[in-house]
Amino acid sequence: MPRSSAPRINRAEVERVAALARLSLSPAEADRLASDLDAILGYVATLRELDTTGILPTAHVIPLPTPMREDEPEAALDPALALANAPEHEGSAFVVPRVIEGEDEG
Repeated sequence: MPRSSAPRINRAEVERVAALARLSLSPAEADRLASDLDAILGYVATLRELDTTGILPTAHVIPLPTPMREDEPEAALDPALALANAPEHEGSAFVVPRVIEGEDEG
């Protein structure tokens, strides 16, 4: 697919989103992600050019039935089992780092 001359996403935007997601990226990773995301956005732009008038959003090329099962209640998961792999817990609750600054404890 031919690339346009101006990228749709650049390294600075990738670094900003990585910071918001609290991800640590090396400069090489940020460059690679910017290039990959720019290519993805290029494909999305190509798809936008297709005329989808009259095509249902759930349409598929081959018929795929949706498998259904009975909705039956089951016993709750044992809290000790749910917390077995938690790095830290207090009683029956997961302990996680605070992510919102200035939030009062309580």
